[in-house]
Amino acid sequence: MSERFGEQVVAVARGFIGTPYRHQGSLKGVGCDCLGLVRGVWRELYGVEPETPAPYAPDWAERTGEERLLDAAMRHCGPALPLAALRPGDLLVFRWRDGVAAKHAGIAAPDDRFIHAYEQAAVIESPLIACWRRRIAGVFRFPEHC
Repeated sequence: MSERFGEQVVAVARGFIGTPYRHQGSLKGVGCDCLGLVRGVWRELYGVEPETPAPYAPDWAERTGEERLLDAAMRHCGPALPLAALRPGDLLVFRWRDGVAAKHAGIAAPDDRFIHAYEQAAVIESPLIACWRRRIAGVFRFPEHC
């Protein structure tokens, strides 16, 4: 991904800041969850989503243990990159703790920050501090052309 395309991804994601948190939502200004943020950004970048996710409960990862989020990221963005390769505009997938499926996503922003939909809040930009960094399960790069 070129630096310019990464800047475009960040600009689109920042356009969602302030959107209320809504489980399974993906609409800017209306409501979205973390996956919905990624889906909404994808739609703005490419015109259509690569797939429509099946309905999911808030505790889907704890109940099934399936790596649905990581698997989808690999299907559409390619293999995970090393954390050292992280650049603004990259997709971040987080795992809350060892032994459970990854279930949170965000988009890397400049200055060690990331944009994500935070439950009980909204889409926000947060510092990518140590407690977030250690939970990163995968770094993925949006394809420049889709």
